[in-house]
Amino acid sequence: MDGILLIDKPKGITSRDVVNQVIKKLNIKKVGHTGTLDPLATGVMVVCIGKATKLVDLLTSEDKEYVAEVTLGIETDTMDITGKVLNKKHIDIKKENIIKSLKKFLGKYNQEVPIYSAVKINGKKLYEYARNNETMSLPKREVEIKNIELLNFYKENDTVKFIFSCLVSKGTYIRSLIRDICNNLNVIGTMSNLRRIKQGKFDIIECKSVDNFSIDDIKNIKDIINIPVITVDNYLKNKILNGQILENRYNVDTMLFVDEDNKELAIYKTYLKDRTKIKPYKTLFHK
Repeated sequence: MDGILLIDKPKGITSRDVVNQVIKKLNIKKVGHTGTLDPLATGVMVVCIGKATKLVDLLTSEDKEYVAEVTLGIETDTMDITGKVLNKKHIDIKKENIIKSLKKFLGKYNQEVPIYSAVKINGKKLYEYARNNETMSLPKREVEIKNIELLNFYKENDTVKFIFSCLVSKGTYIRSLIRDICNNLNVIGTMSNLRRIKQGKFDIIECKSVDNFSIDDIKNIKDIINIPVITVDNYLKNKILNGQILENRYNVDTMLFVDEDNKELAIYKTYLKDRTKIKPYKTLFHK
């Protein structure tokens, strides 16, 4: 059993909980996912099954699209509404100022990762430092905000909230983006809801509930991977099965080879030492 399962993660459970439910329902041990969603968050979760777990790094390199809700006037230690409240303030702000601030984040910038994250420093996850009240110099990463748009702005019980959508590069933390937007507005705020509506080519409308999926919902690797698929004859198949370096006759940097029975064999990439050749990147056949 190999392929991709698209799950609409519900609020209140971890990404690992989703994986565990897939393992239990399908009775298969080799299951992974391509991007953690916090318990607060919902939406697209790409679950890899069997040999598709080898493709996690390819799939995590894709852009992601989110819809996020921000509650202004509240600051928490985790930068979301589930955290310990550190500060509260009455906020009075105009919708136009928020629109202007969002536009300032279009493009690339160096984003500081949240202290409550799984990023490792010296072999230890940042949230472990946070839970032990240890201070750390937080790393920064270049991210790209490819699109950002205000969807709604309103008051709820004297609290100002706004909702925005954003298309972002791999590695972008929406909690950090919200912190940076609030800093730009000179206000405090926290993420109160988050929904991932797209990851790469996978849309939320394709996703199944974690309580309502079946083996028939598993997508084949060759049908979902965003690289050229090339069918080879038995001569080339044997070379691929033996992990040989091949001539690059295909004018692409990355490709998936399948045999004449349409079975996935391997993903090859351009050989950096000799760009006229390609070498195995991920083997997908069962030995």
